[in-house]
Amino acid sequence: MKHLVAWGQRRFSLFGLVVFLFGAAFTIFFLFPFYWQVATSVKTPQTILSIPPNFFPDGFFFGRYVHLVTRTDFILSVRNSLVVSSFTMAVVVFVATLASYAIGRLKVPGSRTILMCILVISMLPAVSIIGPLYIILRDLRMINTIRGLLMTYTAFFLPFSMWFLSSFFQTVPGDLEESAMVDGCTRLQALFKIVIPLSAPAISTIALLIFIFSWNEFLYAFTFTSTAQARTYPVGLVMLQGEHHLPWGDITAASTIVSVPIVVLSLVAQKRIISGLTAGAIKG
Repeated sequence: MKHLVAWGQRRFSLFGLVVFLFGAAFTIFFLFPFYWQVATSVKTPQTILSIPPNFFPDGFFFGRYVHLVTRTDFILSVRNSLVVSSFTMAVVVFVATLASYAIGRLKVPGSRTILMCILVISMLPAVSIIGPLYIILRDLRMINTIRGLLMTYTAFFLPFSMWFLSSFFQTVPGDLEESAMVDGCTRLQALFKIVIPLSAPAISTIALLIFIFSWNEFLYAFTFTSTAQARTYPVGLVMLQGEHHLPWGDITAASTIVSVPIVVLSLVAQKRIISGLTAGAIKG
C-alpha cells in the first residue's frame, strides 16, 4: 500500500512538472517577442543591427524615445488613439448594454430576426464596407477627423457587442429582476441595480475587446485620415519608415510605448473580471 501511495504521489509530481515545463515554454515563446522589442529599443546604434545579434543590450540608449517625443508627431497619434479608443469603448458599451437588454430580456417583436441580422452584420469583413463608409463620411465632411473615426468604429463594433451581451443577458436569472420590481424598482432601475452588476464580467470583457480593437485598428484609420492631427498610432507607426530606410530602433521604441496602455488595461480588467465573476456567483 505504501508503494502504491508513493508511486501515485510520484506520478502526480511528474505530471505537475511536465505541465509546468510546458507552461514555462509557452510563456517564454509568447513573451520573447515583447522582450526583443524592448531590448532592441534601448540598444546602442552600434549594436542594434549587429550579426550575430546581441540578446542582451551592452548599454542602454534612450535617445530614440526622446526623438519620438520631441522630433516626431508620434505622441500626437498616440493621444488620438487614446481619445478614439476610449470614446468608442464608452459609447459602444452604453448603447450595446441598453439595446442588448431590450433584445435579450424584453419581449421585443422580431428579436430573433434582429439578432440574426446583427450576427450577419458583425461577420462582414471590414474591407467590404469601406467604400460606402468613405462616401458617407465625405458627404458629412468627417474625412480626416477624429469624429469620423469615432463614428466608424462605433458602427463597426456595435453589432458584435450587442450580439455578445444579448446572449449573456438571457442567462441572468429573471427572478432577481422581478423581485426588485416588486420592491418598487422600475425596469431601468432593475437594469442598473441587478442585471448590470451580475453582468459585470461580460461588460468588462466586451469593453476590453472594444478598446483593444479600436486601439489596433489600421485599415479605417489609414483610409480616412491623411494628416498628423487625425492619425492614430498604427498609421503613425507606419509613417516612421523612410523611403529607403527602416529605422528599427524608432519602430521598436514606438511599439513599446503603445504596448504599455494595453498591458495596464489588461491587468486592471483581469482583476475586474475575476471580482465580477466571484460576486455574480455569490449573489446568484
